[in-house]
Amino acid sequence: MSNQGKHSGEETSSTSIGNGPTRLAAEKQSQLDFELDFFAGILNRNPEFVDVLRVHGNNLTLKCRYEDGLKIDRRLVTLRPQDALAHYNLACSYSLLKKIGHALRALRKAMELGYRDLRYLREDRDLAALRRDPRFRKLLREFENRPK
Repeated sequence: MSNQGKHSGEETSSTSIGNGPTRLAAEKQSQLDFELDFFAGILNRNPEFVDVLRVHGNNLTLKCRYEDGLKIDRRLVTLRPQDALAHYNLACSYSLLKKIGHALRALRKAMELGYRDLRYLREDRDLAALRRDPRFRKLLREFENRPK
């Protein structure tokens, strides 16, 4: 997982020397399903394991399980209230669910806590729903002009 945020189009880390794109896609799919089951098991035993929560939330997003990913991101923000990346990922989850107001509030909080990769933020597919909102552009302008 990137230190910038989660990605709805990101591939899993597994690789294959298979027999073409179909096999590769099937192996990646099965790897993702394996990871979902594996990390869910870890979280059943240790529900506050932050590193696992981050990976599991990203994997849920990759599977388009946005509501489940949102639950994970809410839990991360509760466990790590000063973590800019946790708030950024929460904004992504809200955006994917078209909850624009919530997404903008979470994104503002991420930026207030120090998230400053504005170039990435402009390109992140998870935030596509926000880009049409004038409040998003206003927020970017506000933080572009702030000292680092």
